[in-house]
Order: sequence, then structure tokens, then C-alpha cells
Amino acid sequence: MNTSFTAAYDLTGQVALLTGASGGIGTAVAELFAERGCRLVLVDRNPAGAALAARLGPQHIHLTADASDEVSVCAAVAQAIAQAGRIDILVNNAGIAVLAKAEDTTTAQWDQVMDINLRGCFLYAREVGRHMLVRGYGRIINMASQAATVGLEQHLAYCTSKAGLLGMTRVLALEWSAHGITTNAISPTVVETELGRKAWAGEAGVAFKKKIPTGRFAQPEEVAHATLYLASGASGMLNGMNLALDGGYTAI
Repeated sequence: MNTSFTAAYDLTGQVALLTGASGGIGTAVAELFAERGCRLVLVDRNPAGAALAARLGPQHIHLTADASDEVSVCAAVAQAIAQAGRIDILVNNAGIAVLAKAEDTTTAQWDQVMDINLRGCFLYAREVGRHMLVRGYGRIINMASQAATVGLEQHLAYCTSKAGLLGMTRVLALEWSAHGITTNAISPTVVETELGRKAWAGEAGVAFKKKIPTGRFAQPEEVAHATLYLASGASGMLNGMNLALDGGYTAI
């Protein structure tokens, strides 16, 4: 690798496919990657992502797709390759949380979370991975959660989906690294996106912050910088890892 800091974190000429692009973390990742010269394919079922792509520059692409639908995912990946010519980086960021007590969790809720958080990530990784295997290079980054390694009340489906995502990360790292592809995961604590601030406002947020050794929640930009590291030329020996961006919460 090039030992120059600037060169290692320069993504000029590379193409990243980012799912869940219109959310707080997705937007922060998109902005940072664009700043480092990366061409972006922003994929989201929310058409508002088109405005983000337009704001970042004409070289960036927005595609509307549903992570829970195999036909939609396959079509989006094929279109991304056709328009951008290649995919060097995959950031599996799309995800949802449906909160309910275990005994109250419906089958429909379970399936909805699994379809997007786990099955969707598998579909994108498989389709993009096939392309990366031919090219002999790739970086796959799966957005997991602290909920992948600890239990959280009313997060039965969410915790299970994110734990499964870590299992998938390890297997892909094992099978594909000989072909120049690394696969890693990031597990943030609560992130202060617009949704995160609303969900953890008031006493609930104050109480949860007391459980985090750093005493605060994460910022979207902090997650974006961790993602940039895993996508960069500086992280070639990181493979199959789960980067806990949780202020020490899971260390307790």
C-alpha cells in the first residue's frame, strides 16, 4: 500500500454503491466519500436520494430499489455497473428497526426486519460480490449495530438480524479475501441522526447515555469516517472484523 496518508484515503476513480443513502448515516457517508473523490451510486427506496446525488455532483447516480425484493436488487446492481462501469466498494447501510416485546412481535414484523436488514444485505453482497470476484478487488462494509453482540429490550428481530449480519461478514471475509475482496462490519451505538434524536429524546436517552463509557451517542460523521477507513487503501489487512463504534458500551 501507499504509505502516504493522502493517497491511502483518496478514492478518486473508485465507485461505491451505498444503500440506505437518504438516511442520516447514509448521507454522511455519501458526503465524505464524494469529498474524497469517489463516484457514488446511491440506492434507496426513498426517491429523495435523487436530490442528494444531484447536490453532490453530476457524476453521481441515484437508483430507486427495494432491498427486500430480489428482482429489484439484482436490477439495481446491474444498472449500477452498466452506468458506472464498475463497483469497487459496497456499503450495506439500509436497515430498519421495529420495536416490540418478544411475545408481541408479529411474524410480519419479524419478516420485514429480516428481509431488509439481513436478506437485503445478502442480496447486495452476492450480486456485487460476483462482479468484484471477476475484477479481483473489492471492499464490502456491512452496517451492523451494538445490538449484534448484546441484547436490547424490545429489539428481538433487530438484534437477531444484526447478529446474522456479523455471521455473513465473517463467511464472506473467509471465502472472498483470496480474490482481493475484504469484508468488514461496523457496529455503532445509538447515532444522533434525526430519527435517533427523536427515538432517544428525554429521559430514555439520558439513561442510555449513562450506560456508555464515553457518556454520549455517536455522530453520523463519526460513522462515516469509520466507513471511509474500511473502504480505504489503509485497511487492507482488516478482514472479517466488527468495528465497535459504541463508546465502549459492549466492553462492559
